[in-house]
Amino acid sequence: MNETMKLSPRQKAIINVVAQKADVSRKTIAKNLSSVFSVSKATLARDLSVLIKKDLIQTIGSGPNTIYKSIKKHPLLFYVDLEQYFSLEPDVRTSAKTTFENNIFSLLPGVIDTSEQKDLQNIFRSFNKVTNKLDTTILNRELERYVIELSWKSSKIEGNTYTLLETENLIKQGKEAKGKTKQETTMILNHKNAFKTIIEHRENFQTLTTRKLFELHGVLTKDLDITSGIRKQAVGITGTTYTPLAHEWELKESLEKMMRVVNNVNYPLEKALLTSTLLAYIQPFTDGNKRTARMFGNAILLAHDYFPLSYRSIDENEYKQALILFYETNNLSHIKRLFLNQYRFAVKTYFPG
Repeated sequence: MNETMKLSPRQKAIINVVAQKADVSRKTIAKNLSSVFSVSKATLARDLSVLIKKDLIQTIGSGPNTIYKSIKKHPLLFYVDLEQYFSLEPDVRTSAKTTFENNIFSLLPGVIDTSEQKDLQNIFRSFNKVTNKLDTTILNRELERYVIELSWKSSKIEGNTYTLLETENLIKQGKEAKGKTKQETTMILNHKNAFKTIIEHRENFQTLTTRKLFELHGVLTKDLDITSGIRKQAVGITGTTYTPLAHEWELKESLEKMMRVVNNVNYPLEKALLTSTLLAYIQPFTDGNKRTARMFGNAILLAHDYFPLSYRSIDENEYKQALILFYETNNLSHIKRLFLNQYRFAVKTYFPG
């Protein structure tokens, strides 16, 4: 959103306050701003006027009873300024959701609208057609390059300290990097094996099931001392006051709902986006949730003849912030932006043809 580049930090903070409330008065905005900015009534009025003129917020009513609302085409896509949001520490983000929203599934369809789908279709390349016409040597080299970059970056997001070149030496030559733990080495190789699994059985992921999810999680967490199956105890997430569901029956129920909803989504990019986000949100496993979510999303893309994502060019801190923003506000806009940018990057970067 280019208009937000011209805004002051205070105006961005106002956008965030409005975004986190269904209907908010000027008095409530001022109260929520007070922990970050000291603002007079006149200054706040001017800021609100600017945001209204820029079509960044809207009003209902007039005078003292005026209500301010976000402008959004979809209930999960209202604008929140990421940098301003994370200028506040977790315990200061008082409007943040702290528990799982059970109604989230009813809001999901349509996050990639028809005009966006049309634009994305313009860059679509059939993964099967492109790879089938490549010389075998070139294809194997490209697959290896992709696997190296995916395994490196997805692991790096999880805190793995292998460099890209060290990952290349490990996957190509079986050479473990000095100074790295056995767990780090295993995490890299598990990513390689997981991708091999989904590319060899890609047709199996056209319809999603919890069994397929558990099997993929098993490959990604093999020999990492991570319990398999749905977790039976509560977990916390670093950097947020959001706490995922705690009980096994709740996790099973939310996974089943997710599978039903996602299986009814027709557009593959939307299906993969929602799946990878919701699995991270539900956190069904004791560990390995985000890497399993990313790989399960890739399985969906390959099943529908789309290029998978390597996440090579993503900023891992921004990615984590975008996920936490979804946990705390159910705002999908930044995760969607990053996901689609990585899809564009994959189509442009891998398997030339």
